[in-house]
Amino acid sequence: LKHYNMSDASPVTTPMNTNEKLTIAMCPQTQAEKDKMARIPYINAVGALMWLAVATRPDIAYAVGVLCRFNSNPGPKHWEAVKHLFKYIKGTIDLVPVIGPDPNSKELFTTYCDADHGGNTDNGRSTTGWVVKVGTGPIAWSSKLQSIVTLSTTEAEFVAAVTAGQQIIWLRNLLSEFGYEFESPSSLSIDNQSA
Repeated sequence: LKHYNMSDASPVTTPMNTNEKLTIAMCPQTQAEKDKMARIPYINAVGALMWLAVATRPDIAYAVGVLCRFNSNPGPKHWEAVKHLFKYIKGTIDLVPVIGPDPNSKELFTTYCDADHGGNTDNGRSTTGWVVKVGTGPIAWSSKLQSIVTLSTTEAEFVAAVTAGQQIIWLRNLLSEFGYEFESPSSLSIDNQSA
């Protein structure tokens, strides 16, 4: 925040402005607009945010993934979205993941996944998001564009579930190598009735 002169910014409560969808159409069209944006440290700021999203902040993973789509030609609206995310971090700077026992679950870890069908208006692809929790804290997470264009919300959710399922299998294999014995399947929560 200090490096990008956002230490004194007014905090906001969401990682992205929910009233505006970022698109390629917001990229600079003229050389003058491109020259103006060339002086703004967009890629550096998004890189710093990416480090946070990968290391300790699953709550900003989706927003950072969206901002990364415009690294090659960011526009003023994209830069405003970066500053909005910095303001969110300012307001949530004291949040930390806490790993402890979950009194509501008997499983070692639980996984949640979701998809936004056709959420990227530029290419029609959906975004997969998943998080794995041990007890009450997240230990692994991802937010990534799907590699295919899905034709329904059910299909988008299936693609997300497969990605999350791969992580479950990997974690189960890793823990088995450490000697942990599983007595039942691991849960995967999806918020789509048809999926």
